[in-house]
Amino acid sequence: MPLQPAPLRPGWRFLLSHPAHLLAMGFGCGLSPVAPGTVGTLWAWGSFLVLQAWLSPFALGCVVLASVVVGWWASTVTVDQMRVLDPGAIVADEIMSFWLVLWVLMPAGWDEQLAAFLVFRLLDAVKPGPVGWADGLFHGFGWRGGLGIIFDDLVAAFCTLFLLAAWRHLP
Repeated sequence: MPLQPAPLRPGWRFLLSHPAHLLAMGFGCGLSPVAPGTVGTLWAWGSFLVLQAWLSPFALGCVVLASVVVGWWASTVTVDQMRVLDPGAIVADEIMSFWLVLWVLMPAGWDEQLAAFLVFRLLDAVKPGPVGWADGLFHGFGWRGGLGIIFDDLVAAFCTLFLLAAWRHLP
């Protein structure tokens, strides 16, 4: 299938033109004109709470693992068609990474989930240390582009979990 040029700012038509776009752009969260990554992370939080009510921890873990694979595929297809390196409209990386954080923290109260949200968003936006390293590791199109989009968010998720674990053990 030949690559179709995507608009500089994708809209609903682009979002609905392929199932990968719908998934990669978080069912429309990525179309937010302000802070699409934060909107995607908020959607991840809300959807996780819904899934948590319906699924066992094991089944939820399987969904989180599958979301990494599906997110990689959807991001790869979408970035290839947009022809833009790591576009902000792709928020599948925030969604699946924050799902991972919430799944590992289970069970967690409101305060711990809020702390996880704030730390994750800060690390994803500022990209300090290992997150910045991961952000620069894979660039391009094809599988590298898709992996590059999700890899830094996975590192941000692991850093979030590390910081929250350290916070739990402070006197």
